[in-house]
Amino acid sequence: MPAPSVPLNCPPGLEYLSQIDQILIHQQVELLEVLTGFETNNKFEIKNSLGQRVYFAVEDTDCCTRNCCGPCRPFTLKILDNLGREVITMERPLRCDDCCFPCCLQEIEIQAPPGVPIGYITQKWHPCLPKYAVQNERREDVLKITGPCVACRCCTDIDFKIKSLDEESVVGKITKHWSGFLREAFTDADNFGIQFPLDLDVKIKAALLGACFLIDFMFFEEIK
Repeated sequence: MPAPSVPLNCPPGLEYLSQIDQILIHQQVELLEVLTGFETNNKFEIKNSLGQRVYFAVEDTDCCTRNCCGPCRPFTLKILDNLGREVITMERPLRCDDCCFPCCLQEIEIQAPPGVPIGYITQKWHPCLPKYAVQNERREDVLKITGPCVACRCCTDIDFKIKSLDEESVVGKITKHWSGFLREAFTDADNFGIQFPLDLDVKIKAALLGACFLIDFMFFEEIK
C-alpha cells in the first residue's frame, strides 16, 4: 500500500492531521493543584481515535500570571510531537473576559512552525451563546463555531458545533466530555473530542485544536 501523500504547503509536523477526522484531548490531573488549589501549568495528551498519543501540549505561563489572572490569563501553549519537537505554538493575549465589552473579545493565534501564523480563533459577540470565527492565516473567516449556553453543564457532554460560514450546515463539533462527578468537582482536568472533515485543510484542523483549548480556558478552567 502506498504511503499517504503529504498535502501541499503542510507545515512540518502536521502531516498526521491530514489522515484523521477526529482527535481526543485529555488534560492531565496535577496532584499539587488538587491538594493545594495552586494553579500549575496545564498539560494535555492529544490522541487519535484509538487512544494513541500523537501530540503533547504544555502550557508555558509564569506562576504569577496563572494564579493572579486565573482562567482569563494570557498563555503560550506548546504542541510537541512524540519526538519532543515543538510543531505548533498557540498564543492567547490578555483580553477582556466580559461579554459587556465586545470591543476586546477573546482570541488565540495558531503558529506552525512556531513563529509562523497559520490561523486564528476569534470570539464573536453574543449576549448568551459562545460564538467564534475560525480564520486562516490571512484572517479570513472559513468556519464558524457555536456553543450552547454553558451555565447548565452537569452530568452531560457539551457540544460546540463547527459550521459552514452561512451556518446552514454542521461540518464537525468540539465536545467537552463529562468526566464523572469526582473529577469534575475536584479538578479542572477536562476531556475533549474534536470531529472535522477528513479533507479539511490541516492548518484549519490545527486552528480547531486551538479553538478547543480556548473554549477550555474560557468555560471549564474555573478554580475548584
